[in-house]
Amino acid sequence: MVKHYLEFEKPLIELEREIENLKRFSSGKAFHFQDQLKHLEEKLHRLEREIFSNLTGWQITQLARHIDRPKASHYIQWMFENFIELHGDRNYGDDPAIIGGIAKFKGRAVTLIAHQKGVDAKEMAYRNFGMPHPEGYRKAFRLMKMAEVFRKPVLTMIDTPGAFPGVGAEERGQAEAIARNLKMMVMLRVPILTMVIGEGGSGGALAIGVGDRILMLEHSIYSVISPEGCAAILWKDGEKGKEMAAESLKLTAPDLYQLGVIDEIVKEPLGGAHRDPKGMVRTLEEVMERHLRELEKMDLEELLTLRYEKFRRMGAFIDQGKG
Repeated sequence: MVKHYLEFEKPLIELEREIENLKRFSSGKAFHFQDQLKHLEEKLHRLEREIFSNLTGWQITQLARHIDRPKASHYIQWMFENFIELHGDRNYGDDPAIIGGIAKFKGRAVTLIAHQKGVDAKEMAYRNFGMPHPEGYRKAFRLMKMAEVFRKPVLTMIDTPGAFPGVGAEERGQAEAIARNLKMMVMLRVPILTMVIGEGGSGGALAIGVGDRILMLEHSIYSVISPEGCAAILWKDGEKGKEMAAESLKLTAPDLYQLGVIDEIVKEPLGGAHRDPKGMVRTLEEVMERHLRELEKMDLEELLTLRYEKFRRMGAFIDQGKG
């Protein structure tokens, strides 16, 4: 059973507790309750399908931010071998909101870069809730250029509300650091595979998101601004307008796939990745391996041309002429 429930998940609580209690009561006893358990589990499964097949944009936003949702550190631990974290931007310092280093994925050496929000209150504060400073993006820049030197694919995991907007971050060149990453990633001469695993917010997400293939977990979000931020600007109320903003922003995986922003939606376990983290890992692992194999077979010049064209195609423009 999960530790924390969102408002729309609360109808599941009683059923899940009944199942847990029945399992605990029957454990090690001569008599069993298989029929009762089966009935309750079927009932729970039906209720889950009913709830999670009709989610609104705001409910998906809540799932993307769920405190129990697997973080980058979980995927690194479960999917990669021999991860060696590398620190610092060789300019100012190290930023814990972005973790990166070298590892092995399915036998191949890769460079891995990810936002890390933190798994508890103490780590969240240490990681600045996954909101990087400029030195975080400059660290990512350094690691990607190193990957290019050694001809290793780059894997990035996006999970951030956005780049940190504090005074110190602005003083140290937040906008320049993000822009520099965007320019570099378009021209980086190795395959880049990007996964949106939770919340993808604004330029803070895009700064490590220029990929040859962009995958997005089913209940993650990717947007130029948060629903609350959008509502505060358009309706002068970040709370009351957030549900309307979440729908208008088209920030869900199906919306972005239809718009051509992402390349594949990665199916999550019923109820979200936090309900079966290991199952989520197995699914994502298979999808990543398939895309990496395809990218590694491509000619480098063709890869760069397709990457450039991919991002040039995004967006629709109408020329009204001069009069």
